[in-house]
This record gives sequence, structure tokens and C-alpha cells, in this order.
Amino acid sequence: MELQPNSLLDGDKLNKPIRVRHRSMQLEDNIALEPNHRLVYINDPRKTNDKYEFSGNEIRTSKYTCINFLPKNLFIQFHRVAYLYFLVIAALNQLPPLAVFGRTVSLFPLLFVLCVTAIKDGYEDWRRHRSDHNENNRESLVLQSGKYQSKQWKKMRAGEVVKIYANETIPCDIVLMGTSDPNGISYIQTMNLDGESNLKTRYARQETTSMLLLEGGTSISGLIRCEIPNRNIYEFTANMEFNEQRFPLTQSNIILRGCQLKNTEWVIGVAVYAGQDTKAMMNSAMSPSKRSRLESYMNRETLWLSVFLFTMCLVVALGMGLWLQRHKEQLDDLPYYRKSYYGKGLRRYRYYGIPMETFFSFLSSVIVFQIMIPISLYITMELVRLGQSYFMIGDKYMYDSGSDSRFQCRSLNINEDLGQIRYVFSDKTGTLTENKMEFRRASLYGKNYSNSFLQDAGLLDVDPFETNPNRQPPRRWRLKSEVPVDSELLALLHEDIARDERIAAHEFFLTLAACNTVIPILSGTLSSDCLSDQLLDIEAAIDYQGESPDEQALVTAASAYGYTLFERTSGHIAIDVNGERLRLDVLGLHEFDSVRKRMSVVIRFPNGSVKVLVKGADTSMLCILSMDNERDELVRQTTESHLTEYSSEGLRTLVIASRDLTDAELEKWQVMYEDASTSLTDRSSKLRQTAALVECDLHLLGATAIEDKLQEGVPEAIESLRQAGIKVWVLTGDKQETAISIGLSCKLLTADMQQIIINGTSEVECRNLLLEAMVKYGIKFTDGNNFKLKWEKTAENDFFGLPIDDKSPDAGSATPLALIIDGNSLVYILEKDLESELFALATSCKVVICCRVAPLQKAGIVDLVKSRTDDMTLAIGDGANDVSMIQMADVGIGICGQEGRQAVMASDFAMGQFHFLKRLLLVHGHWNYQRIGYLVLYNFYRNAVFVLMLFWYVLTTAFSTTSALTDWSSVLYSVIYTSIPTMVVGILDKDLSHKTLLQYPKLYGAGHRQESYNMYLFWITMLDTLWQSLVLFYIPLITYKDSTIDIWSIGSLWTIAVVILVNMHLAMDIQRWLLLTHVAVWGSIVITYACVVALDSIPLLPNYGTIYQLAKSPTYWISILLIVVLALLPRFIFKSVHQIFWPSDIQIAREAEIVGEQPNEFWSKPIQGSS
Repeated sequence: MELQPNSLLDGDKLNKPIRVRHRSMQLEDNIALEPNHRLVYINDPRKTNDKYEFSGNEIRTSKYTCINFLPKNLFIQFHRVAYLYFLVIAALNQLPPLAVFGRTVSLFPLLFVLCVTAIKDGYEDWRRHRSDHNENNRESLVLQSGKYQSKQWKKMRAGEVVKIYANETIPCDIVLMGTSDPNGISYIQTMNLDGESNLKTRYARQETTSMLLLEGGTSISGLIRCEIPNRNIYEFTANMEFNEQRFPLTQSNIILRGCQLKNTEWVIGVAVYAGQDTKAMMNSAMSPSKRSRLESYMNRETLWLSVFLFTMCLVVALGMGLWLQRHKEQLDDLPYYRKSYYGKGLRRYRYYGIPMETFFSFLSSVIVFQIMIPISLYITMELVRLGQSYFMIGDKYMYDSGSDSRFQCRSLNINEDLGQIRYVFSDKTGTLTENKMEFRRASLYGKNYSNSFLQDAGLLDVDPFETNPNRQPPRRWRLKSEVPVDSELLALLHEDIARDERIAAHEFFLTLAACNTVIPILSGTLSSDCLSDQLLDIEAAIDYQGESPDEQALVTAASAYGYTLFERTSGHIAIDVNGERLRLDVLGLHEFDSVRKRMSVVIRFPNGSVKVLVKGADTSMLCILSMDNERDELVRQTTESHLTEYSSEGLRTLVIASRDLTDAELEKWQVMYEDASTSLTDRSSKLRQTAALVECDLHLLGATAIEDKLQEGVPEAIESLRQAGIKVWVLTGDKQETAISIGLSCKLLTADMQQIIINGTSEVECRNLLLEAMVKYGIKFTDGNNFKLKWEKTAENDFFGLPIDDKSPDAGSATPLALIIDGNSLVYILEKDLESELFALATSCKVVICCRVAPLQKAGIVDLVKSRTDDMTLAIGDGANDVSMIQMADVGIGICGQEGRQAVMASDFAMGQFHFLKRLLLVHGHWNYQRIGYLVLYNFYRNAVFVLMLFWYVLTTAFSTTSALTDWSSVLYSVIYTSIPTMVVGILDKDLSHKTLLQYPKLYGAGHRQESYNMYLFWITMLDTLWQSLVLFYIPLITYKDSTIDIWSIGSLWTIAVVILVNMHLAMDIQRWLLLTHVAVWGSIVITYACVVALDSIPLLPNYGTIYQLAKSPTYWISILLIVVLALLPRFIFKSVHQIFWPSDIQIAREAEIVGEQPNEFWSKPIQGSS
């Protein structure tokens, strides 16, 4: 809606802006092009890219080529330190003195992992190559040699003129020159760009549209001066020199690559950004990946395992050195270790002396014990998370039928973090509420209209034509949704008496209909009668498309009261005012921004008068009103009281005002508006300064109140989260009263809570308010370090299973507190070193509500908690203003709502309704955390028991680092023998049913107390592993002590025994047995036997035939039985005693489930942490 002087001004007023234009063009000739701008010559791609600095239109989303795939993929994979570790191990095994395993066999685990990952990456990249090829070879019409001809997308260049037909995809970023609509309007769908399905409107400048219609679009020339390529898809700053005129270009004049043309026959545009320079491609980068908290803890335990590994290797090396020193005189005579071999001739072994032999023994030990660091754990965790995500996506209870959206897992790295959330930071509008606005109340010229509603505005019996028979009957517009109207207000609008209230009401609804960017869409084409000054009495369906639900609700309300916006072009709008067609020329539009917090439109009426119509937030509107007389002051005071009343009811409010512009004011504004709107630098700030010229001394018309209803299930979800020990903070841009009202209605705030309100206007005042509240409620001020200490004390209590007293002296008053703070105060607090005071106060409150906050302030609040505690944070929102908050939190969730999908695209998970968060955290979060925690501990145990068994063997064979197991048995142990049961249990095991977890939210506290994974469990597991490895090693040794069994036979026994042992260990811990679980656990034992039989059937291997001899002996089977029973007996006793005398909440609830009673009948102790 930029200035259109050719169509809007006449006489002397027409020449003034044109003279300004010519003067600016003359000045431009003498100004050198700034480095951050680019020139695009229309229909002259050669001149546009004469220096070959612009990108072609070919795109590439693939990562690899045939040449660089192998080195690049390996380079990326070896960013994992564990892979480097195993590469070094494999390299050491290739050295002759260190060749413990077969050289080929030692490479198998690493090669297997690398190959699987490379195949996966290669397949994904092949799909990208195929997609790129299809995209680059699509065709569109390009103006060439005076006519439009098909051209492949990859061959297009900046400066070329492109013609796109309906339902076609835009090949590059194009500035509109003309459309099939005479007014230059086109409709696009940006689904491929930002995920939004609603249609958006783009305009061609009237200057270019008229020229295209005259010349047919085959001879176009001009110059576009635009900003350099950037990723901001919501802004475009440029100007165009066309036909000796210079005018601004904005976001409404450009269509981005990937958009689809809808409801428009064709458009013609000039390419300004192509290929990798397009905004779509510049935004193709993924959001920063997040790392699981449990995985970081796992690295800590991996370090301990490394210490164990180093210690074992050191013991073996020192033992070897001492043994060689003790037997150095016998090295030529010992049958199993000597320097020389006397056979057919003297052959010397490679003996390097005691020091080097000791060093080589150390390195050989590293190779033998290498799987102490579980390389398979990384792949297992990825596959388990993938399986968990599959079941979360398929959860029918998290399907939203309203938006037809399922739960989405956009990140596979942090599934288990969902089970440890302490803080939830939520947006309000569209997240807690539906973001489907309904016009409810109005304050008009100091009077409140809210009580006498008639439900169907389309069937009202009000007939103003009885008093004025000369007026045409009104055109009946059939709205998509019914809007309740106030009969008293409707009667006022139909009065013929020109009193102040009637005039104010007329301008009030005129502002609602005109001050917006909403596009009217009619069900059919308008007849020629509609273009006349009067409208016939026929009914037509009309719908409004807009990017803001607030605007759509206001325009729909205006239509219900008889002010129907039914036509919009870049230069004018048409409004049906109770049957009369009112055509208003749009001289300029100042769109809403977060700084001004208001929107204004400058319009010219048919009689030549010019008005500015303004709407905005009360905080930004009440300070720019004109107070010329007592009546204005009275209207203002009354309106303010109405605003407070509306906000207390949870309604969203806007203030409406207007003023007349004189010719001098208009001319001054036009000059500044022309300069600001064509500027390529600081355009936004210049437009704000221009808006300030007319957005002052306004005449207050009234205020609107819109209802945004709570989503279904929000109060119940918040109450469940609170019972689970999760603190919910609401961060919203709404008024304080509105936020408090919504907080009460969704049960976030309760009647017994003491509200602490911080509304400061300076640093000193904010500090005083914070300190006064802390003193009043006995909250002790501590710095961040002391809070860390407090958290460590809490963690220590959790570690030993001690209850946490929330009502300790440190917690302040026993009265539950709620903190309400506004964005203005946060400016001083977050930027003036008052964060510690805010943190101390906020964390002592059960509820925190931040009002009038900017997007960066939302992220600042999240960072305040995240940086000062080790608690897990979750942010949930639905709009672009929530993106920074979502990315800052440990877990980010996007709502598929009414404000587009920017939040979804930046999130880790996405869903349709807020109340799904209850099931996501309490059910899936709990399950995922319990599964992954056990998975990590079990993998540590599984590998450690195998390595310790080898360690005991090495100690009894003169520290020789030989192995009784075949090379293939060592390799297949982690890859095949024991991997499948681990993954199945990690995906399918459930300790409790979803009904129990939802019914008793306090069970979620197990994640807060880290019951499934902590240092205590790690050390208990390692002690158990030590015992099991001793039993595993010594039972066969004792059983076959006086026999003639060979080394390979005992190794075969150990192989079978360790696989059965670890699977029985797993079976003891499985909570939920399914058919697939049985197949995985018992099937892995069968597979192990099959592999051992197969390996023992190969004559070339030293263990040929051993299993056949062992299986015939009862001693073999008795040994395995003894190993399993004795190894698992301490674990069984410990678990039984602990569960009987010190049961956890989870164990109590599970027992109650098993016997079929209510859990509360079995709980003999309070829930931990709930006292």
C-alpha cells in the first residue's frame, strides 16, 4: 500500500510528488552504488551479471559428489572421538608385535560401522541429487527475443523476465511487474517456504501493470536497485526505476522461489535472486542440533571406563615386565615363551627386550580390551531413538483432527530429555489459546457495548431504509462465520442524525475495515453493477484472508455491522457502507511493528479530505491522543476503565483513533514517506519517523475486545504438569490484565496464590521492587554459584533417595507465590545486572507470567534459568516470535497453529495442541528416559563383563595377551550376539502403562531424581559386573580343572556362557514381555549357538569341531547353569530386598498394576519429593 500519486492526486497536488521523484533521480545519478546493494537490469541478464558475480539458478542441496564422497564422508564420521579410538586400535593390530587378532578381523567392527553409515549417507545424498536434478530441469516461460519461450530453471539468470501461470511453482525470487488482474493483484501459497497453507497476496506496482497491459509484456526495461541476498523471507528492501519514475519495492512486491501461484491466471516478473542466492535456499540450513543431557552424562562414565581400561592394560604390562624379569634366564627353555625356536633349523622370534616387550604388552592389552568402550552403543542409541520416535508419531492420542496434524519428531537426539523437564516456558496466544479470534465487546466514544447481542448478523431485522427511502437496500454479504452484534450499536450506526457518537461510530468501523492488510475473497465474480456507485440487493459470500487472525476478526466484525471491505488493490480499497460503495484511495500504509506497536493508514475520501486511521496497543496509543477539551479527557478515562475490564476477562484489546490531515501536513508526510519507502538503508527506522508525523494528536474513537478461547484440555494439562513437579512459566506479548485472566482460567494461577507484580520504569525502581518482594516473603538472595550449590544439594538428596522439603527456610514463605512482570521491567533487569535478583525471586515462585515481552526477551528468560541451573528447560510456542525461545531451550516444541509454521520449522518436536504436552512428557518422556537410561547402563555392563572375563584369562596366562576366544567370536559379540535384544527392549519396554502415568503425574519425578541413570547405579552395575565376570571365568576353570580340555573348547564355553548370562540379566530387568521381546532375547541365544556351530565347522579355524565334543558332555551344560545362577544370584537378592523394604514409587505403582488394584491402596509412603 505505497504512495500512488498518479492515481490518487490531481491538479497541483499531482505535480509535487512527481517533482520530488525527478529530483531524487537526478541526485541518484551522482551517487555511487553502495557495496551492499545490487543492480538488476530488467530484461538484460548480460548487463546485470557482466562481472559474473551473481549466482545462476541451478541449486544444489547434496553434500557429496562421486569424487569427494569417500574422503568427505570419512572426515565427517571421524568427528566422533570413539571412531578415532577404534581406528587407532585397528591400526595398532596391524603391527606384527601387536597382532593380537587377525588383521582383517580387527578391522571388521569399525569397517561395519563406517560402511553402514556411509551407505545411509550415500542413499540420502543420492535422493538429494535426484531431487536437485528434477528441480533444475523444470521449465518456465522466459522472455527471449521478444516472445516467451520455455527455458530450464538451471539456465535462468538474474534480470530475465519470467511468466508464470496458475498452479505453477516460482523458479526464482521475482519482482512482480504485472498480473492477469487489472489491479496487479496475485495470490500465492507459501507452503513450501514456511509451511503456511493460507493464501497471501502480492502486488505489482500500478506503474508497471499499466505499461504491461498496453505493450503486452514483450518489451520491458528498467532498473531495480535491491539489497544483497539475505535469508530474511519477511522483508525486501528495493526500489525500481521504470519509465522515468522511481518508486519503492517491498515484501508485498516480491514472490519467492518455491511459492505456488493460486487463483491468478498468470503473473510476469523479473528475476532478482537466482539459485543459491534465493531466500529459500539461504534458509535451507537446519536449526542447530541439540545434545541429550543423558548422553553428556554417558561421556562422564565413558571416561571412567577409559580409566578402567588404562588400569587393566597397565596391570597387564607391569605383570608382563615382572614376569620377563623373573624368567629372563629361562626364555630359551620355556615351552610357551622363548626367544628362539629349535626345529628344522634355528629360528629366532622377534624379541625386543624387557622394556619394549612391556610397552608392546600394554598396547596389545588395549587391543584385547578395546570393547570396554562400546562402539556399538552409538548406533544402538540412534536406532532405539528412531524406534521410539516411530511410536510417538503413531500415537493416536496426539493426533489433532482440527489441523489434521500428527506428532512430529524433528530431532532424534533428545528423546530421553523429555523425561527430565523441570521448566516449561509457554507462549499464550495460539499455544494456550486457540488463536481463533472472535469480536466480543467494544468501547465506543466512552460507552461500553457488550450486553444486547443478536446472534445472526446476516438476518437482522434492522431496516434503516424506512427513514430514508432514497437509499438503496444493502448488499447482503454472507460471512464465513457468524458474528454476534449489539443491537443498540447497530441502531446507532443507522441513525441519520450527525451527532458526535454517530460520527465516532462511523469512523470506528471504517478504521476496522480499512486499517489492515486483509484481502477479501468473493465466492463469485463481481458483476458490472458492483463497479457503480451503488450496489444491488444480491447476496454474495465473502471470506477474508490475512496473516493475522486479529485483523481477520476485526474486518469480519466491521462487515457484520455493515462496513464490508470487498475490494483491495495496491492503490485503493472499496467498502460497502450499508449499501453505499465507498472508494478510498490509499496514500500510504504504516504496518504494525514491535517498536511502534500500532498500525496506520492514510486515506483520501471521495470529497478530497484526507484522514489517518490508527489502531494499536493501549500502551502505544494512549500517549499520542489529543486532549483538547474535557470531553476528550472523559472519553479517555472511560475507555481506559473499559480496557481494564476487558483485560480482566481475558480479552485482547486494541485502541482505535483517527485524525484529519491538512494539506501542509499531507505534503510534508508525502515527501518523507517517498524518501523513506525508496531508501535502501534503514528503511524501517525512516518509516517509523515518517509515521510519527501523522500518528500524533489523535482523536480517540474507542477500543475493541477480542476473545481468544483456551484450547481444549489446557487447565487439566497445566495441573498435571504442576503435580509432576514441572514449573510452567507463561511468556506473552499481551497486556498484564489479559495474561492474569488467562492464567486464572487455565488454572495456572489459583486463588490462594500471592501475586507479586513488577512494573518498573527504571533500573532503580526495578531493583527496589525485586528486593522489597524478596524481603516481604522471606526469600534469601543468592548468587548463581549458591544456586548451583543448592541444586547439587538437591541432587545429593535425590541420589540417596531422600525427600526434598519444598518448605524449607530457603524456599521462603509457605504461601504459594506468583510473579507477574512486564517487558519494560525486563529491559532494565536483563540488561542492568539484575538477573540474580530476578532469578532468586522467580525460582521461589510457583508461577511466573511475563507480559508485553519481545521475542529476544523470551529467549533471555529461558537463558536466565538454563544458564544458572542444571534443570532441563522446554519452550513451546506457535509463532515466529517464539523461534528464539524454542531454539534457546533444551527442548523446543512448535504448535501447528494459526500463525504459520515458523515455530514448527525451528522446533525439535511439533504437535497440534498444548494439552498433548501432558502425554508427551508424562508418558513418552518417562518411557524414553527409563529405556535409554537402562540401555546405556546395560551396554556398559555387557561389554565390561566380556572384557573382565578376558582380563582374568590374561592374568592366568603369564600376561601374554592371548585369547581363548576366536577372533570372530570377539567381533560378533557386540554386533550380532547381543545387539538385537538391547534395541527391542530400548524401543518396546514399559515399566508402567500410560493410564497409570497419566493418573499419577508425580511418577514423573523419577526423571527429576535420575532414578534410571546416575553415578550410584553405574558403580553398583560395575560391582555386579566384577562379580559376574569372576563367576564366568572361574566356574569353567574349576569344573574342567583336571580334564584334558583344550583352550579353544574352554573359549567356546565362555562364548556361549557370556551370551546366555547377559541375556538372562536383561530378562530379569524386562518389565513388559511381548512376543517380539521373547523372539529377540531367546532368539539371540539360538543365533549365537548357530554361529558357534558354523564357525566350529570350518576346518581352517583352530576351534574346528570343539562344540560337537562339548555338547555331548553333561559337565558343559551344568557349567553354564552354574554360571547363570551364581552370577545373577546377588543381583536377584539385592533387587528383591530393595523392592520389599525400600521400594521406589515406580515399583509400588507397577506392583499395584500387576495385582489389579489402585496404586494409592498400596503406597505406604509419600511420593518422593512431594512432601
